[in-house]
Amino acid sequence: MSKLFGTDGIRGRAGSFPLDPSTVWKIGRALGRNLGDGSPVLIGRDTRASSLHLECALVEGIQSVSGIAICAGVIPTPAIAFAMSRENYSFGVMLSASHNPFEDNGIKILSGRGSKSSVELETFIEGEVENERAKPPEVQAPSPLEPDPLYENIYLEHLTTTLRGVELPDWRIALDCANGATYEIGPRLLSALGVPNVVMSNKPDGKNINAGCGSTNPEGLAALVLEEKCDLGAAVDGDGDRLILVDEQGNIANGDSILLICGRWMKQVGTLAEDSLVATVMSNMALEVALKQLGINLHRTAVGDKFVAEEMKRRRVNLGGEQSGHVIFSDYATTGDGLLTLVQLLRAMTASGKRLSELNSLEPYPQILLNVRVSRKPTIDEIPSLSAAIKEAENVLDGNGRVLVRYSGTEPLLRIMIEGPEREIIESLAKNICESAQKTIGSS
Repeated sequence: MSKLFGTDGIRGRAGSFPLDPSTVWKIGRALGRNLGDGSPVLIGRDTRASSLHLECALVEGIQSVSGIAICAGVIPTPAIAFAMSRENYSFGVMLSASHNPFEDNGIKILSGRGSKSSVELETFIEGEVENERAKPPEVQAPSPLEPDPLYENIYLEHLTTTLRGVELPDWRIALDCANGATYEIGPRLLSALGVPNVVMSNKPDGKNINAGCGSTNPEGLAALVLEEKCDLGAAVDGDGDRLILVDEQGNIANGDSILLICGRWMKQVGTLAEDSLVATVMSNMALEVALKQLGINLHRTAVGDKFVAEEMKRRRVNLGGEQSGHVIFSDYATTGDGLLTLVQLLRAMTASGKRLSELNSLEPYPQILLNVRVSRKPTIDEIPSLSAAIKEAENVLDGNGRVLVRYSGTEPLLRIMIEGPEREIIESLAKNICESAQKTIGSS
């Protein structure tokens, strides 16, 4: 059976398997066969040039088995997730590769509850695509369904409602829209909240999504904050489910800082369920130490907001997230949501009367992150030299640090993360692991 799904839906190079028109059409047919009671599939997309082509192939596939598709147009992933939890849909689909460059794309499938697709559904779709014998029609120039503005509007109303009764200070905010799915609704939100704002990267051309901007490249936002004398900077990613912050001094704050600030505030006001939150194995040890001092438990899970959401539900926790900026406030949303996170951060800042630089007390341990492009993904234990390099690093750190080596679920990459108290030591250890991986499974 062909493997289509990774840790966050289907990802790949647009136009190539599994994102070629034929395969996407077959995925649409599989979804269409799963529809219950005649309810439709709601489809959203980001601003990549290829997203429109994917939408057309998917819609044709759904309609070929008498399924119904409704298109929301360019819209953030969390807006689709919110619609799933509110409206009568069997599935939602977001066409996006999130923070990846424009050449990539992806298909994220959401359940009727707004959560990421189940393993059972993914297995069914993979089987249907593998066994599909029907031939797709010739795909002509894109002729998408007319987007319905309803879904952006109800999502905007939902975001503003979470701040009802809160009077925000007269802050000026710089917003980096990553030339992605929030390029219209992000500025609309700040205007609806009455927040003076400066906006950058809000002119998508189909190719500039995430290009030197957004949550993975916040340096330009930091410069804008200083230049425009803003009180806060906020950078989302291409599909709007991540948030990275910049304080008024130009310092960058990632998802770990956001979890600490919001977790501390929720604990103070008595809304932090179980006095706990969920983060992934990538979150810095300093977060765990800081939370413990506040009487907050940190539960770790595998990388991916899908796994964070599952662990939150299992532990009945209402706050969780990732260092990369996916943050889930389950009282309001089922997935990571960059704009909702910004709204909740503003709420915490307003309640405290402090600026971000005063609230961000996290002092992370030095951390090294390296990626090795790989030609294959064997089990790491099957590579003796790589396993030995990892074991050596663990022995050197002797419990006073962490070593995490894993494959990316969406790209042909081996990700190496080491953190510890002394940067020189962890840099050397990470370099050894990287060199071993390049020699054994690196792609030329």
